Amino acid sequence: MIILLSPAKTLDFSTSVPALTTSKPAYAHKADMLANELRKLQPEQLAQLMDISPKLAQLNHERFQLWGSPTNVEAMRPAVLAYKGDVYEGLKADSMGPDDLHFAQQHLRILSGMYGILRPLDLIQPYRLEMGTSFGIGQYKDLYAFWNADITMSLAEDLRNEAQPFIVNLASQEYSKSVDFKALNCRVIAPEFKDGKDGTYRMISFFAKRARGLMASWLIRNRVSNADDLVSFAAEGYVFNPRLSTPTKPVFTRG
Repeated sequence: MIILLSPAKTLDFSTSVPALTTSKPAYAHKADMLANELRKLQPEQLAQLMDISPKLAQLNHERFQLWGSPTNVEAMRPAVLAYKGDVYEGLKADSMGPDDLHFAQQHLRILSGMYGILRPLDLIQPYRLEMGTSFGIGQYKDLYAFWNADITMSLAEDLRNEAQPFIVNLASQEYSKSVDFKALNCRVIAPEFKDGKDGTYRMISFFAKRARGLMASWLIRNRVSNADDLVSFAAEGYVFNPRLSTPTKPVFTRG
C-alpha cells in the first residue's frame, strides 16, 4: 500500500522537532532548478504568478533568495512535520512514535510542486509552489509536465516493493493530476468524505481535508496492508457508507 497526500500551504519551521533519522528528497536537484528560476522573479511577479498577497509574495521572494543557503539548510525539517493545515491536523504526525514514522516512511508519499514527491522524513526548505501554478521551465510548459514522469516512476518503484501494490489516493484533484495512474497499472482507491444535512450528503472542503489526514493517520497507526480493510475506518463521526460507495471510491459519511 502507498498512501498519497497533498502538501500544505501553511508551514511551521519554528516549533522544535524531535531528533529523527531523516532522508533527502529524491529530486532535490530538480527543486534547486525550480528555485534558481523562481529567484529571478520580483515579488510583484510572484504575486501575479501565484495569485497571492504582496506580503506573501515578499515572504516567498525572500525564501527563494535564501534557497540552499546555510541559513536555510540549518532550518530544514522533515516534510511531515513542516506542513500544517487541515490535512496535517488530522494526520497528527507529531504524536507518532518511531515505529509509526518508520511505517509512514515506507508507505506515505506527499506530492509537491517544489519537490515532486516526498517521503515523510525527507528534509525540506520553506517554500510555496502549488502544483497547479502555471510556471514553465525549459521544455516543460508547467509543473505537471515537469514532474509527471518522475512522480510516476518513483511510485512505480515503491509499488514494486509492496506485497499488495495498491494506492490509497488521499491527495486533492490538483495534485492527483501529477500522477499517471494508468501507467502504474495497480488498484487505486480514492476515498471520499461527506457530511450530511436533511438527508443529503455533500463534501465540505474543510472537513474533507481533515478527514483525509485522519484516514492516513489511521492507516499508518494500524499498519493497514489490505485494501479491503479500508471500510473499517471510523473517526470523528465518519463511517463507511456502502450505499454511496463503489469499489474504487469508498464513501465515508457523518451526520
